[in-house]
Amino acid sequence: MTSSLPRLIERFFAHRLMRQRNVSMHTVASYRDTFKLFLRFAHRKTGRPPSSLKLEDFDADLVIAFLDDLAAERRAGTTTYNLRLTAIRAFFRFLAFEEPAYSHQIQRVLAIPGKIGAKREVQFLVRAEIEALLAAPDKRSWIGRRDYCLLLTAIQTGMRLSELVCLDCSAVTLDAGAHIRCFGKGRKERVTPLTKILRAAPKQWLEEPRPGHPDILFPTVHGSRMSPDAVQYLLAKYVKQAAEQCPSLRAKRISPHVLRHSAAMELLDAGVDSTVISLWLGHESTRSTQAYLHAHLAIKEAALAKIDPLNEQPFRRFKADDKLLSFLDNL
Repeated sequence: MTSSLPRLIERFFAHRLMRQRNVSMHTVASYRDTFKLFLRFAHRKTGRPPSSLKLEDFDADLVIAFLDDLAAERRAGTTTYNLRLTAIRAFFRFLAFEEPAYSHQIQRVLAIPGKIGAKREVQFLVRAEIEALLAAPDKRSWIGRRDYCLLLTAIQTGMRLSELVCLDCSAVTLDAGAHIRCFGKGRKERVTPLTKILRAAPKQWLEEPRPGHPDILFPTVHGSRMSPDAVQYLLAKYVKQAAEQCPSLRAKRISPHVLRHSAAMELLDAGVDSTVISLWLGHESTRSTQAYLHAHLAIKEAALAKIDPLNEQPFRRFKADDKLLSFLDNL
């Protein structure tokens, strides 16, 4: 007996993702895009329309061919490749309960390995660059005051872009124990304390007149919620202005996520423990915070490399005499 693939995909999205797991709409949209790409590829490969596909068609060979096509034809990078594979794996873990008769086919797909990509060095802003960026908005205008408060909030709290644009005025508490509440990945609520500097900026900004919906913390001039693209645009504009006073900004590719990295590095420089930084940023695991530790150590090592050792013989690397060890050293 063959199983209808469309029926299973519909049940996966409507029942497993939305009802049972209650995942965010960002996750639903990401998985949806993966299956749209896969079904179009399967149609080209098998000649069958998506509505006629069977579960037997969705095997490991087809999945591998789809992933190879992403890399070769669509030039998908490692991150995109692994993102598509993650969606497919989630579907097949769902199938393990729904269709146990296909366990061999399911296990073969789940065994497909992801790609290991090169880990880029964490990009962040140093204190002088942060000060130049915050000085760029013109505080004499309503937009300038909004943008200053937004940039300061991003740098001080380390919020993700999606978290920033969804902030409401009701999320800000300015009394004793001043803080901002937001919902991060996995719909986890996070409370971030406000520094003295950050406490003053939202207090002044909350007194500003707001067009449209009065509860949106960072609205557009039309009163709607700012889009991620709008924030990226204004950041690029202010980075360009700030680079005139701080030339080192020209050599960096600065995105809203770099502001998040900058918040983490500021905490690390202040001596805050990595586990606290992980909680501050809303990381699922403390392993995500290790990248900041490596970046911090790299700075210290670079500084130490400029200092000549006192009364010490220069360091000499061991050189193997054995041919096999020499071969391994030269790999």
